[in-house]
Amino acid sequence: MLKTPRSDLAPNTFDFENEPLVKATGFREYDARWWFGIEGNAKAPELNLLGVEALGLGLGTLLHEYGATRIVVGHDFRFYSQSIKKSLVLGLISAGCEVLDIGLALSPIAYFAQFELDAPAVAMVTASHNENGWTGVKMGANRPLTFGPDEMSRLKEIVLGGKFVERAGGSLTYVHGMKEKYIDAVVGDFKVQHPIKVVAACGNGAAGAFAPEALRRMGAEVVEMDCDLDWTFPKYNPNPEDVKMLHNMAETVLKSGADVAFGFDGDGDRCGVVDDSGEEIFADKIGLLLARDISKTHKDATFVVDVKSTGAYEIDPVLKANGAKVDYYKTGHSYIKRRTNELNAIAGFEKSGHFFFRAPYGLGYDDGIVAAKAVLQMLDNCGGEKLSVLKQDLPKTWTSMTMAAHCDDEIKYGIVDGIVKEYQDFAANGGTILGSKIKDINIINGVRVTLENGSFVLVRASSNKPEIVVVVESTLSDQDMRDLFHKEVKPRLALRPEIGGYTQQV
Repeated sequence: MLKTPRSDLAPNTFDFENEPLVKATGFREYDARWWFGIEGNAKAPELNLLGVEALGLGLGTLLHEYGATRIVVGHDFRFYSQSIKKSLVLGLISAGCEVLDIGLALSPIAYFAQFELDAPAVAMVTASHNENGWTGVKMGANRPLTFGPDEMSRLKEIVLGGKFVERAGGSLTYVHGMKEKYIDAVVGDFKVQHPIKVVAACGNGAAGAFAPEALRRMGAEVVEMDCDLDWTFPKYNPNPEDVKMLHNMAETVLKSGADVAFGFDGDGDRCGVVDDSGEEIFADKIGLLLARDISKTHKDATFVVDVKSTGAYEIDPVLKANGAKVDYYKTGHSYIKRRTNELNAIAGFEKSGHFFFRAPYGLGYDDGIVAAKAVLQMLDNCGGEKLSVLKQDLPKTWTSMTMAAHCDDEIKYGIVDGIVKEYQDFAANGGTILGSKIKDINIINGVRVTLENGSFVLVRASSNKPEIVVVVESTLSDQDMRDLFHKEVKPRLALRPEIGGYTQQV
């Protein structure tokens, strides 16, 4: 039996090679993510391979509680991901689980494999868009859902408490051909009816092995951008919210004369979009365009969006005319996925680029390639109209990028709680922001303060990094949007020395 994990082990020591290291902060709201370490970075690791084995044994113990011990595992493209997966699998087998290893994969391929292989559980080894040196696991035991806070709390209790239960009967099966089955299923019988040139931007991550082929099968002419697998990520992290990646996508669109660019993150469950004019369209606005298209043929449909998303959903005349209902919910792939299924919504959208489609468009989980297909279908439905033209009809808002400031995991939620109360008291006392009264305060996830003119500011704790997240949107002007950040949110957060510098700002 493995020893109970410790949090104080240092590399290059006897104990580090013989005992599991698992820091408690790696157990996040809906998945697990740790700094594993990388050559040239002196930051102390938060997890070692024995710690990953302990995680697998703990997960297997939990799966027995749920009666869901047949589990799909896969890994993303980082040089250490396969080693992480092997250690995780060893723990799962020790717990008596039936493990189905699909190899190099995207998170949505692992989710798809749950249906294809009739497996209730999944464990995808990925750090998503995090920098090299990070690792993590996205887990679930009830397809198409992934773990939420309750499941993660129980897993943390088992692993950190050493409450493992070893069982005989564990097994490992290598499953081949899942890439082909996934692409066949995603493409289906869809073929674009209007010629279209598409940039597939993969940031040298795992999506490069899947997305270009799938898009070509849909009939698109594909311009590949950084689709060769390279775990060093020589240009930038595969992250469709990364400014450098978006700029390169825009340059490639303009240079190649493409109609649209799709950018995929490290594990392929997110999709960013740049239109034919070289302008980024944030995923929440893409979601609004898709909701318009879907609601034409699915009257009175329900859509779920995260609290970082544009307020334009609430005022959009097309959605109103089609009887669509919109629910603003917690940011996070597990939250929106769960909410979309709970409300029997046809789709859910996150500003970060997670798109969740249920029947007849998808199986209920987030998939960047399915999202790209939905955009192609929308353009086809509109007679091949340019995306830059379609977006002009949306309600006009000016929205910031998702900004983040460092704040340690151990204190970030307490800091945000204080900011929530501050805004609640401010509103109760008749406070105004840039001369506008406060209309509504949504505290489902941090605090979203909506003004009478429809503008909003959002402050919340990141679910997967030691950061405070900020989004602002104005219904008035680009300058007003910038003022909401520089004159309202930034000064308010600057009063808290625990909050560090911003990774990017408007």
